[in-house]
Amino acid sequence: MSSLPPLVEPAAELTRDEVERYSRHLIIPDVGMTGQKRLKNAKVLVMGAGGLGAPTLMYLAAAGVGTIGIVDFDVVDTSNLQRQVIHGIDDVGRLKTESARDTIAQINPFVDVRLHNFRLEPENAVDLFSQYDLILDGTDNFATRYLVNDAAVLAGKPYVWGSIFRFEGQVSVFWEGAPDGRGINYRDLYPQAPPPGMVPSCSEGGVLGILCSSIGSIMGTEAIKLICGIGDSLLGRLMVYDALEMNYRTVRIRKDPAGAEVTELIDYEEFCGVVSDEAAAAAVGSTLTPAEVDGALHSSTPPALIDVREPVEFEINRIDGARLIPKGDILSGRALGDLPHDRPIVLYCKTGVRSAEALATLKKNGFEDATHMQGGIVAWAAQLDPEMAVY
Repeated sequence: MSSLPPLVEPAAELTRDEVERYSRHLIIPDVGMTGQKRLKNAKVLVMGAGGLGAPTLMYLAAAGVGTIGIVDFDVVDTSNLQRQVIHGIDDVGRLKTESARDTIAQINPFVDVRLHNFRLEPENAVDLFSQYDLILDGTDNFATRYLVNDAAVLAGKPYVWGSIFRFEGQVSVFWEGAPDGRGINYRDLYPQAPPPGMVPSCSEGGVLGILCSSIGSIMGTEAIKLICGIGDSLLGRLMVYDALEMNYRTVRIRKDPAGAEVTELIDYEEFCGVVSDEAAAAAVGSTLTPAEVDGALHSSTPPALIDVREPVEFEINRIDGARLIPKGDILSGRALGDLPHDRPIVLYCKTGVRSAEALATLKKNGFEDATHMQGGIVAWAAQLDPEMAVY
């Protein structure tokens, strides 16, 4: 398939210092002076300075992208440092955007870094995207992914998408308005979000830190190809990387003939759902705070405390007296016979999402007095046990 036309017009010139800095690009025939001038003139918006944003931002800055915007409202946490290489130990507690800006300045002072310290919302997304040539999306939740897609469609912008989980990653390029009838968007790959709780986040399922560099560098490569109009982009293809098998494969993505046209932005939290309707209904009137659970455990008739996380999580931290029964064993019915009927049951997980799903299954199977703990073990540690190791 032929290359797409260059996304950006070239800047007027490169300075002497820029020629020296980018010399290894300039002697590549497919890039050369013109390609480097396009990079200098490019405005790229990166969604998040996290696992995928970190290496992507560093390499785009080093490559000479003239203007880089960063959207992030989070602060650096110690658990980020295993993979978010744009931040260091001295940045813990700082805004990720500011930490990323300072690192970029050390890599390439010629880059204009624009900080957007807010959450992307339907009210601000289209206007923000309209200020840039290209969007890069490495966010880790489906609600934001669909928002990015729909806003990019409405703003007429292409975007590079990446996703990671444990040892696997995916990358593609979406551009509804691509020339020659090649337009495609994220909804052609995923018409509907997966059921709530079906796909764990990185904070629940984990991710190999170095995988972020592998996928982030591919995202950056696709961005450079689009800006310069070189090579065969991943538009219309999904690249899947398995780090354990060390295997890259691509799958063709075709336009969904039944796909609805994107004409407006919607409520994406509602569209994707944080928990299923059944879990939300089960939790009503059956949700306890950590303090209430602690009080019940120290009463004369303590409940059975069930941890529905995975065994590897149980090894990291646990509440004294808890019994491990993973959510999957409850949802499948395998563990229902192991649960007591002679006393109340309290479920907990990491943040309260999985325990709500497990609670719905228990309610359907006659455990009427079962409850779950709001906020999970994260809330327990924050409110009752600040010395507990957290992850």
